Amino acid sequence: MSPDTRHRRPPSDEAVTPMADADLAARLVVDAGSLARRLREDGLDVRHKTSVSDVVTEADNAAEHQITALLATHRPDDGVLGEEGTLVPGRHERRWVVDPVDGTYNFVNGSDYWCSAVAVTGPDDYLLGAVHRPVTGDTFVGGSDVPTRRNGVPVARLAPGDLAAGSLATYLHPPFFADPDLADPFHRVSRGAATIRMLGSGSVDLASVACGVHTVWCQHSCPEWDWLPGRALVEGAGGVCATVEVNGYDWFVAGRPGAVDQAVALLRG
Repeated sequence: MSPDTRHRRPPSDEAVTPMADADLAARLVVDAGSLARRLREDGLDVRHKTSVSDVVTEADNAAEHQITALLATHRPDDGVLGEEGTLVPGRHERRWVVDPVDGTYNFVNGSDYWCSAVAVTGPDDYLLGAVHRPVTGDTFVGGSDVPTRRNGVPVARLAPGDLAAGSLATYLHPPFFADPDLADPFHRVSRGAATIRMLGSGSVDLASVACGVHTVWCQHSCPEWDWLPGRALVEGAGGVCATVEVNGYDWFVAGRPGAVDQAVALLRG
């Protein structure tokens, strides 16, 4: 590639296709996740945010910077919202949402259950997401205009399911069990599943839902970076997503058709 080609301004948003977004999104999460993993292997300084399990490291910040730098080169007109504080106003409706390390507590403690995740939104309900798990090497990409695939291979379309016969991936921060407005709906939906999984990375959970491993995922009060990348994957696999308010809190639900309706009904009581 010549220097003139390498530094040429990227095409305008009218020329950007869903597949071009998918390819870029995959590159963003693979590069960011690989960087974070290397930094973990070199040793990390950990800072607590709101609790002992809510942490941030220099890997989170470095990975977010890497993603935003690539977006500035390849999508200079798009907005960017990052978990670690990046906020870039866009020149139109397209915006990238960035979670450089989702599951940071797992990341810090040596678990493989973490990922890098991004999503891009646009006009007409356009949504595309990508999730990369560096330790396993799995990359998931999909959304409204791109059927979800894992490592380049399309996943099976999600058939209707029954929550009572399947697994529920979810999370409730332990101190919140003392709040009945959160604990009661959590207990109702949990008891409605055959089994529950609380593993600590919403985007990895949602990628697993998109692949048919879990029947439903739900969690309350999700910021966009914890919801949109995985939601895109689930919808791109033929799944259903919903948001429901219960006791003043928003619950985010995704999974197999039919099972999501069951979960929503249980949350509502």
